[in-house]
Amino acid sequence: MMEENNLSRLGGSLPVPSVQELAKGSLGNIPLRYLRDDQQLPPPIMIKFDDNIPIINMESLSLGDEFEFKKFDSACREWGFFQLINHGVNDSVIDKVKKDTQDFFNLPLEDKKKLKQMDGDLDGYGQAFVVSEDQKLDWADMFFLTTNPPYLRKQHIFSRLPQQFRGTVELYAAELKILALKIIDFLATTLNMEEEYIKELFGEGRQSMRMNYYPPCPQPDKVIGVTPHSDAAALTILLQLNQMEGLQIKKDGVWIPISPLPHAFVINIGDTLEIVTNGAYLSIEHRAMVNSEKERLSIATFYSTKLEGQIGPAPSIISAKNPAKFRSIGAVDFFRGLFARKLDKKSYLDLMRIENFENPAS
Repeated sequence: MMEENNLSRLGGSLPVPSVQELAKGSLGNIPLRYLRDDQQLPPPIMIKFDDNIPIINMESLSLGDEFEFKKFDSACREWGFFQLINHGVNDSVIDKVKKDTQDFFNLPLEDKKKLKQMDGDLDGYGQAFVVSEDQKLDWADMFFLTTNPPYLRKQHIFSRLPQQFRGTVELYAAELKILALKIIDFLATTLNMEEEYIKELFGEGRQSMRMNYYPPCPQPDKVIGVTPHSDAAALTILLQLNQMEGLQIKKDGVWIPISPLPHAFVINIGDTLEIVTNGAYLSIEHRAMVNSEKERLSIATFYSTKLEGQIGPAPSIISAKNPAKFRSIGAVDFFRGLFARKLDKKSYLDLMRIENFENPAS
């Protein structure tokens, strides 16, 4: 096994002010770094509920329901997003993580700063993907934790968590690891990928959580909660903590708002799975918006390959008719490259495409 320090230090982010604290004051003018004149922020289209992202029933998948598998396959190919119901994660664990995360963000700033990010590291209270002092900023705070495998946890953060919060995070992480591996197994089944390859690549994969706090903003049409991007992980499992919406996905060039169902997770395919499936399943650009009335909270749990592995198209699905569209790269190098950049649509995934690698000027 590689040295823990080599594996666990994948990159960091420059320190920025707490947006939650900014929002508590009387904001006559929004600070310039948060004004997103670099983004086109048209209102999303209004859609009927029937047109929203697909809803997948986990129980039906577990029973081998052929119709549900076809829905599942279609959702991953055409949307890259779906809502998962009857997922099997214990309601009491979900309720605990919602309450404890809200309680964490309600702590005084000085208490949260005791868990701040260290130089060159992502875990802790702060922000991600801030790589320059003049970069535009998102209207959000985050608390980031690497949760699995246990040896990758940052003990200077984990050991300082309030005891109840730490226990809740561990329970939630364990449940979501089981769920992520089940979803990945179903994905592999639909594409006839070699079972042993998938187990080896993902069985002890890297899991992390990004807990998000989006304060209300008096001019919500001039800021953005999270810049448009695609997720680098294999899977993202999103839990909405309160009833304020904000997630939007880009489909066919149009931004579509997502209304999370009660007791459901919003699941999305990440860049890693688009690579592993050789482009069969899509990693979709999405963003988070804010409102002028109330804060929004969410937890995105990311599941990726093991850091000792290679990220590339699964050999079992590559053929003369389906040649590799992406190059292979070590997982550590992949994620270090990711965290060294600011978020920018699907630009990082595009760097992995073979045609761009062979001809970078194209």
